[in-house]
Amino acid sequence: MDKLLSQFLAVAEAGSITGAAAALFITQPTLTFNMRKLEENMGVALLTRSSRGVELTEYGEILYQNARLMRRLYDNTLKAIEQQRGRVEQGLNLGTGYSWWTLFIRDMVVDYSRDFPSARVHVSLGNQLRLMDQLLSGDISLFVGHEIEGLNRSAGARFCPLTRVGQGYFVRAGHPLLLAPRSLNELEAYPAVTSALPETRHQRFFETWSRSTAGSTSFEQGKYAFASNSLAACLDYVARTDAVISHTAVMESEFARRGLARVTVNEPTPQYTIGVYALNERVDEPRVAELIGWLQSAASKALPPLV
Repeated sequence: MDKLLSQFLAVAEAGSITGAAAALFITQPTLTFNMRKLEENMGVALLTRSSRGVELTEYGEILYQNARLMRRLYDNTLKAIEQQRGRVEQGLNLGTGYSWWTLFIRDMVVDYSRDFPSARVHVSLGNQLRLMDQLLSGDISLFVGHEIEGLNRSAGARFCPLTRVGQGYFVRAGHPLLLAPRSLNELEAYPAVTSALPETRHQRFFETWSRSTAGSTSFEQGKYAFASNSLAACLDYVARTDAVISHTAVMESEFARRGLARVTVNEPTPQYTIGVYALNERVDEPRVAELIGWLQSAASKALPPLV
């Protein structure tokens, strides 16, 4: 890719000139100069400075979406050439949330490695917004996660549903909330823990109409007493405090092995659709379609049927 476009992508994704310069191993003045040069070449302003760093203008958003597509196509071309040259056995390159890794993807990966011992396997674990970032950057072929409400259609990702799951609420053994069925308001009186806190830079994934809610409520960090992208760290925290972690209810038996118990809730809890995200331009490729088929088969053995 063009050097200026690559640097522009780094700035957009880091949210600051300083962070992008560090990631690119160049000086901040050099990167600032190059971004001004890119704006001169385009004839429009691409970035605006704020107290939080830099934000994309409307023109910057258009360039960002198209530059990401260009990077994916370029990277995919290089990978295809590498595979053709080496005639290597194709491996797995996918993303997943911790729940789906534990419930069915882990076994699928192990079986695949046994069947194809020379194949390379790469699995990225994270919440659906981090994984969407990696998908759009071409780092993974697809991922399993919650359906993202309000996802910008220009992202170019297609969702293939697998199942629907309910939300569960988990606490340490002996917690006061376990003494009787509770309302959601009673749960909210206790400190909350999350392993899937969205990051401000991910707001660009959402349609403009949904950014007011997705950009304020869902991205509000103040209501959580503890947040980490490591589920293990979150469970350790809950096991040693009076905090409550909300997570997919299908993980109840797994959490029980970690010493946590599910709170009985006396009112309806949220329901979420779980599925596979893949890029529009790749979802019908034989290899990607095959991976989706494997995931559907593995999920059907471990998760409730899609209704």
